Amino acid sequence: MRRLGRARVRAARRAPVLRAAVPLVGALGVLAITALAVAVPSGRPPGLAPAGTVPVVAAENFWGSIVAQVGGDRVSVTSIITNPNADPHAYEPTPADARAIASARLVVVNGIGYDPWAAKLVAADAGTSTVLDVGSLLGLRAGANPHRWYDPADVRRVVAAVAADLGRLDPAGASYFRRGARRFLTVALAPYDALVREIRARFAGTPVGASESIFSMLAPALGLRVLTPPAFLRAVSEGSEVSAGDRAAIDRQIRLHLIKIYVFNSQNVTPDVQAQLAECRAAGIPTATITETLAPASATYEAWQVRELRGIRAALVRAAA
Repeated sequence: MRRLGRARVRAARRAPVLRAAVPLVGALGVLAITALAVAVPSGRPPGLAPAGTVPVVAAENFWGSIVAQVGGDRVSVTSIITNPNADPHAYEPTPADARAIASARLVVVNGIGYDPWAAKLVAADAGTSTVLDVGSLLGLRAGANPHRWYDPADVRRVVAAVAADLGRLDPAGASYFRRGARRFLTVALAPYDALVREIRARFAGTPVGASESIFSMLAPALGLRVLTPPAFLRAVSEGSEVSAGDRAAIDRQIRLHLIKIYVFNSQNVTPDVQAQLAECRAAGIPTATITETLAPASATYEAWQVRELRGIRAALVRAAA
C-alpha cells in the first residue's frame, strides 16, 4: 500500500488483537475444484441493511468479497477499506464507519496488528456484534505476517468460520450458508486452485525475489523459493528502515541472476523497490505485480487473485524460455 507519509509498524504492532467472539471452527471438508468465478459485489455503502438480511461489516474488501459470496442474498456486506490508496494500518475511520459497525451483527477484521482502528471501533460498540478476527481464528500473535488472504489454506479456514458464524446469527439460513461456502470453495475458487496447482507442478523450486512480505504467504503454495531477505520484506511491508546489507544482498541476487522473477506490490513501490525494478529490467529478469487490496476495487476476491496468478505464471514462463 502507499503509505500516505506514515510509518506502518510501530503503532500497528502495539495494537491489541481481538479475540474471536465465537468458537473456532475447522475448515470445511471441501477439496474438489470445478470452474467459474461468480461476480458478487465486495461491499456496499454504509447504511441500513435490507430487511431480513444479516448486516455484516468487513474491515477490508478482500474479506468483504468472500463474505458476500458465502452469505448471498441473506447478508448485506459493507467493506470499509475499498480505496487502493488507503493504508489499513493508518486508516482513520469516519463516523459512518462507526455507525456501520454499531449496526452490524457480524464484524470481520484481519487483526494481527493490520487494522488496529477496527479493534477500537468494535470496543466502542460494547461487544454487541459477533467478531470474526482472522488472526485470532488462525491462532496468530501480533508480529506474525498479517497478509493471510494470500494463503490458500488460511482463506479456506476463514470461509468455514464465516459460514458457521452466519449460521449462528441466522439459524434458518445455516444450510444456505454452508452451501454458499461450498460453492465458493469448489466453483468460484476453481480457476484459482487450478493455477496454483499448475504453477507448483511446472515451477516448484524456482528461486524468486519479492518486494515485501505479502508474497511470502503465497509463494509456499506455489512451490516458489523466495530468496529476498525476510527483514527486507518486512521493512518494506511495514514502512520501516531497510538495511544496507539487505539492499546489497538483493542487488547481488539480481546481478548474478540468482532469482528468476521478481514479484512486487504495485501499491507500494518505495525508492528501494523502484531501484530493484530498474535493475531487473537491465538484467532481463521478468517481473510480476500483486496488490494489497482488490484491484480494481469492484473485483471479486477470486477474479483478482486469478489475474495476479496469471501474471506470475507469465513471468515464470518468460524466465524459463
